[in-house]
Amino acid sequence: MKRSMKSVCALSALAATMIAPVLLSAGSASAETRVIEARTRGTDASYVGGGIAAGVTNGGQEGDAANIGVNIQGRLTTPQAPVSLRGAVLAGEETTAIMPIVSYDVGIAKNTNVYVGGGYSFVEEDGKPSPLGNRDSIVLTAGAETEFAHNIVGYTDVKVGLNAYENSPAEAVSLQAGVGYSF
Repeated sequence: MKRSMKSVCALSALAATMIAPVLLSAGSASAETRVIEARTRGTDASYVGGGIAAGVTNGGQEGDAANIGVNIQGRLTTPQAPVSLRGAVLAGEETTAIMPIVSYDVGIAKNTNVYVGGGYSFVEEDGKPSPLGNRDSIVLTAGAETEFAHNIVGYTDVKVGLNAYENSPAEAVSLQAGVGYSF
C-alpha cells in the first residue's frame, strides 16, 4: 500500500506539471505571439519530450549499478518571470524515478536557454535501481534547451540525486538528452 500511495502522489504531481500547460495555453495564444515577436534571447516554449537517460554513478552496494533508461520531460514556463515548472520521469529496467522540479532559466542566445533547478525524486520501488539512484532524494539539475525548429525543442541536462542510494552516502548522477514538442 505504501508503494502505491507514493506512486499515486508522485504521478499526480508530475501529471499536474505536464497537463497544466495544455489547459493554460488556450487563452494565452495572442499574448504568446507578442512575447515571441519581442524575444531576442532565450525561449519561452513549454514542451513535453522524450529521450535517453544514463545513470553514471554507482552507490557501491549490490543493486546500485548505474543503468541506462529513457526519460520523459516537460516544461511549463511562466511568462512574467524566468522560472519554469518542470517534470521528469527517468525509467530504468527495474523502477522509475519521478521528479517535479522548479528551475531558473537564462536566455543565452536566440531560442536557447540554460537552467538550474531543484526538486524531489520519488523512486517508485525503493532499493531497485533507476537512472537516478534507488531511493527518494532531493534532486538538483542543470541543463540547456533550444527551440531549433517550429514546435521542436532539444534538451540536455544533468540531474544529481543527493544521498540517493540506500546504505550509501553517494550521490546519484544521471545525464539526459531528448527532443520535445512545444506548444
